[in-house]
Order: sequence, then C-alpha cells, then structure tokens
Amino acid sequence: MRCEWHGRQAIIGVGLLIAMFFLIGWDLAKMTAAERSQALPSQAELAKLPPDGGERYNRLVFEQSPYLLQHATNPIDWYPWGEAAFAKAKRENKPIFLSIGYSTCHWCHVMERESFADAEVAQLMSSYFVAVKVDREERPDVDSVYMQVCQYTSRSCGWPLNVILTPERKPFFVGTYLPKKERFGRPGMLELLPRVNRIWREREGEVQNLADRVVAALQPQPQTDNASKNLDQATLQLAYQQLSTLYDAEHGGMGQAPKFPKPLMLSYLLRYWKRTGDAKALEMVEHTLQAIRRGGIYDHVGFGFHRYATDEMWLLPHFEKMLYNQALLLMVYTEAYQTTGKALYAQTAHEIATYVRRDMTSPEGGFYSAEDADSEGEEGIFYLWTTAEVEQILGAEAAVLFKDIYTLMPEGNFDDGKTVNQNIPHLTESMAEAAKRLQMSETALRQRLEASRKQLFAARKKRIHPFKDDKILTDWNGLMIAALAKAGQGLNAPGYVATAKKAADFLLHSLRGEDGRLHKRYRQGQAGLTAHINDYAYVIWGLLELYEATFEVPYLQTAIDLQHLMLKSFWDEQQGGFFYTAHDSEKLLTRRKDAIDMALPSGNSVTALNLLRLERMTSNTAFADKASALFRAFASEASQSPASYTLLMSATDFALGPSFEVVISGQPGSPDTEAMLSALRQRFLPHKVVVFRPGDAPSPPIAAVAPFTQTQKPLQGKATAYVCQNYICNKPTTDPQVMLSALGVPN
Repeated sequence: MRCEWHGRQAIIGVGLLIAMFFLIGWDLAKMTAAERSQALPSQAELAKLPPDGGERYNRLVFEQSPYLLQHATNPIDWYPWGEAAFAKAKRENKPIFLSIGYSTCHWCHVMERESFADAEVAQLMSSYFVAVKVDREERPDVDSVYMQVCQYTSRSCGWPLNVILTPERKPFFVGTYLPKKERFGRPGMLELLPRVNRIWREREGEVQNLADRVVAALQPQPQTDNASKNLDQATLQLAYQQLSTLYDAEHGGMGQAPKFPKPLMLSYLLRYWKRTGDAKALEMVEHTLQAIRRGGIYDHVGFGFHRYATDEMWLLPHFEKMLYNQALLLMVYTEAYQTTGKALYAQTAHEIATYVRRDMTSPEGGFYSAEDADSEGEEGIFYLWTTAEVEQILGAEAAVLFKDIYTLMPEGNFDDGKTVNQNIPHLTESMAEAAKRLQMSETALRQRLEASRKQLFAARKKRIHPFKDDKILTDWNGLMIAALAKAGQGLNAPGYVATAKKAADFLLHSLRGEDGRLHKRYRQGQAGLTAHINDYAYVIWGLLELYEATFEVPYLQTAIDLQHLMLKSFWDEQQGGFFYTAHDSEKLLTRRKDAIDMALPSGNSVTALNLLRLERMTSNTAFADKASALFRAFASEASQSPASYTLLMSATDFALGPSFEVVISGQPGSPDTEAMLSALRQRFLPHKVVVFRPGDAPSPPIAAVAPFTQTQKPLQGKATAYVCQNYICNKPTTDPQVMLSALGVPN
C-alpha cells in the first residue's frame, strides 16, 4: 500500500514517530541479545501463564468472515471487534492487540503461520493483551482509522496491520508484518510483546499521554479556505501534468515498483484526451493498458488481473485477484475500446468478464470478493509452469510455439529464491509482431494459441486451487454491476447486462433492509454489518449504469431513493461532503471524510458524479446543488494534488462540460431505436446521460421520475433523439448521425 503524506500530517507524523520510537522501539533496539533474552519469560514462567482455554477453536469460529475463520484454530484467545473485547480490556486493564488483514493477503498468511499459530506467542498474547481480529474488507471504517495512524507515523503501510491500543482503543504502537523472532532489524513478537507489557505496567501514564496525542492528530481540521478555491480547467490540467510526471514512459503505468494498474488515473486521462485532444494523454493510457495486458500481472491462461506487479516491467505479480480490480479494469478497457476501436481492448474486456462470470459469481448472482495468492502453502504456485509440464500437456509442436510466444524457459523466468524452473506466461511483443516474425497470419497464430490455452486451463483446473473468499461485499458488487453494465453496452454484449441485472436484483433483495438501508456483507445466506459511504456510492453508480443499459425505471428510482437516504445519513451539514460512516454508526476515534482515491475510488468522488448524473436525468436541481457543495468541501486539498483525486477530476470534467442529456423516444427493441442506442454506446462519450421514453406510452413510468420526458415523443413514428446541452435543447432528430453531431462527434 502506498501511503500519502500531506503537510500537517507529515509534521505530526514525524513527532509521533519519534515519540513511539523512544517509548517502545528505541529501548527495544538498544537492548543487547542477553537483555532481550532476560526480558522474555522462561519456559517455566510460560508454563505458569494462564492457558488459552485448550479449546480447538477460539471464539472467531462464530464469525462469518473467511479471514476471521482462518484464525479460528489459532491458540490465541482472539476476540472479534466488539464490546466484549473492550470490556475485558478495561476490566483487566490490558492493552488491546489489534490485528487487521484480509483473507487473500499473503503476508497475513505468513504471520498467521509463523506467529499467531505459535504456542509461545499465544501464551504471551493471551496473558498480556486482549487480542482482537478485524477483517478490513468487512470493517473498512475501523481499518481506515488505524491505517491513518500508520500513514502518520510510517512510510511503509499495508497489511497485516498490527496496532496496540489502550483499553479505550487509543493507539500507541503500530506495525505491519511482525515475525515470531527479531529478523533484519524488524522486531519479533517474542521480543515486542513482553517489552510492551513491561512499559504498560511501569509507564502507563506516558503511554496514555502518547495515545492521546495520536488521537488528537487524527481529528479532522476545519477547512477555512474552500470558498476561495475552485476546481476548474486549470485543476484538470494540473492533474494531467502531475500524472505525466509519474508516468513510466518505458514500461507504462505510474511510478516505480511495486506498480499498480491505477485504472482510475487511466480513466481520467481518457477524459482529458477527450476534452483537449492531447495525444500524449491517450498514448499514456494505451501504453499502460497494452503493457499490463502483456505482462505477468495478467493471467494469460485463466484471464483476469492479479492485484499488482512487484517489478517495474509488470512481469512478477502479487498473485491475488480482487473483484474490485477486475471491475475498474473492465471499465477502462471498455472505454479504451470505445475510444480507439482496437480489438485488443475489447478482447481483454471480454476476458475479464469471462473470468468474473465463470469463477467469481455466486449461484444467487452476487460476486465473490477475491482469490488468494497462495495455494499449497506457496505464493503463485497455481499459476506457474515448467517447460516440461507445457510439453507434456500440449505436445512438442504446440509447446514450441506456446513457449516462444509466452517466453517460457527451461530455467524459468520466476525467481522467488526457492521455486525452481517455474515460469510466468507473459508476452514481450504484440500478436501482430509475433505473427510477422513467424511469417504466419495473426488469425492463425491466435487460433493455435487459443487451443493451447484451453488445454493448459483444463490441466490447471486439476491443481489445488487458491482459496476463494466467498463473502459478497455490497460496495465491490456495486462496482462490478457498473462495470458489466458499461461493458454490455460498449461491447454489445447483452449477456453481461443480464449478469449485472441478476446481481443487482440479488443485492437489492438480500443486502437491503426493510428500512431501505444497505447491509455491508452477505455470506452463507446471512446479510449483516453496517454499510458505509462506499456501499451506497458504488451501488448507486451500478444502478445508474444498469438503467442506461436496460432502461428499466425501477433501477433509476432505487438509485434516487438510495441517494436521498445517503444524504440523510452521511452528509456533513457544517462543511459539506459525506462522512465515511453514517450518523448513527459506531463511534470510532475519529469520523473520516475524504475524497482521495486509494485502491478503491473515493465514495465522495463517486457520489459527485452520481449527483451530477441524477440531476441531468431527472432535472432535480437539488442534486446539482449538493454536488456543488461537495466540490467546495474538497476543493482546497484536491486543487493542490489533483493527481491523487482523479475520480473527482473526472467528476469535475463532467461538471465543467459541455455535458449532454439525451432522450431517445421510440419503440423498445425496434431496429430504428436500436440504431440510435448503438450509435451512442459504441463511442466514448463520457459527458452524457441517456434516458429512454417508450414512444407508445401516454404516461410512461419514466415521466414520473423525469417529468420533462412526458412530451418527448417519436417524430412520424420513428425513433427520435432529443439532445440538450446546459438546459438548452437542439431540434429533435431521427438521424443517428445528426444526433452524434449534436454531441460533438465529427462525421
């Protein structure tokens, strides 16, 4: 995880880091080996410590989270996050050892095997601390608070995240992966736990003082200069300039290793190209999309993207696959295809959708969360090949071609220090270049490789598969609904729309309460946990895309209802913008509100675009007023570093316009109606909304949601487009090309 430091945070972070270092880390670092040995309890002393209960399972066995269940057989007396743990900590005056991770996290697995499954560590943990486990995907609100502490005090943040708290849940130590014993300067659990216990017993007042300082640093500061800041075209240009500086012109992507695909940045660059015609912006997008499609970060045998690459050339991935990654990349590949018409982008989008529909979709229609990097105790082993395996499966002739194209070598191209002769399939040239080199047609080359891929995929299915996290998260499902609905339109793939529709129907039935509010997670027939801003924002996004793909008015109406509920439950009446948690949610140390994009898009930025689209679709200007207030709430911080707020920049791009409202009025499914819709869907037109009015209905349902459509009927019985810009409408037309011209598309 990349951690961002900004101004005040950096200053506070340095101070808190020094304080933590002196209180805990400095003393530990200065201890000699003998002193560290003396600080540890002897085996006899360990035997006197209270047992962990001797049960085969700890209390995590009663949880739904796959991550918590992975720790249910640890000898540690784990508690889930909740009042039982906090009451025990206060009653016994023990610090809380909070460990946060997720089920497909490689280093979480390593720490679990090395430390949390260890009897010595368990005795220390259960004796000195109240141990609490949190699944960051189920409780991103808890994770975000303590990750903020890590960001203030360290430049190396990620998961597992281990934080030691006072009984009042105030942090005074933060770390990531902790081995059992000290290694390469990294403190080990056997050294750290007794040291923290001793400091807590002997210097509790100092610890409490430090924890209070940390909590004070977490509190948001009121913005006093937002009224003087505007997000305008100059901000959009600055975002582009900052992204150009980050861009790796040699290998594609942003920054150096480790490298993440960052689809939100690419999506913004497409919009900047659309606005300005700057060829470099489009080049950055295309170079990156082609590079990651060729690299080992892409699963060339089974499809879908791994989470990130550990090297700058996109060869060596961190092998876990996340649902949200597939959704965001599916959207940007679809947009790239609409922009350029290049088959590679459509092919990649189809393959991502194939992977999700095949491997990540539940029988009920919802989407699973992730697939692990590990299987058989090894990271990536499921995805690796020796040349001998490939030859045995494909036969000599086909294997020669596959090894040549996908750069497989007898000595292997994968080196993790212990795996021998293993290969990650990847491309070093395009298919066109390879076909030319081999003096064969590209079509013939693709056909032969596809036959080999299917054989290897069938063989791989017989291997021990990585663990699949089968919980269904509301927010990530909202993203995938949006992605499949967009891809279904842009790729003319109605099956994708049907999959998105089934998922949306499942979500609205199983993850929405009788009061209309959303739940966070569904697993094994049970929905639960409180939803946060991202759940509402992403689901609304998905419903808006699904409405434009199906024109079924209930999806649009539900999006409106959820947006009103979101405004009621999350809106900051004092300074604008949406809090991460609802007004009646559990009270944590701080209540966050931000618009910066991390691995997931900011809920505030998604909502800015949702509000603008809802206003254009319904002509309800109250949505636009709230969008304007939201932009003002984040204008000061976003104007300084807009490259970190690229989805908000995409929303700003839409707000600045020109943006269009298009009403298509005609007979559903008729050839002339489909021709109009196809003309809209096959092109990259990010500054539009589309509403459909059935031509033969005297008072169609859409008129109740968008009253202005009541009078917009077909001309002379033909499908008709009504194109409006900035509340001014052009003359209606039955000609798709005239419609496109009104949208700024050249003939």
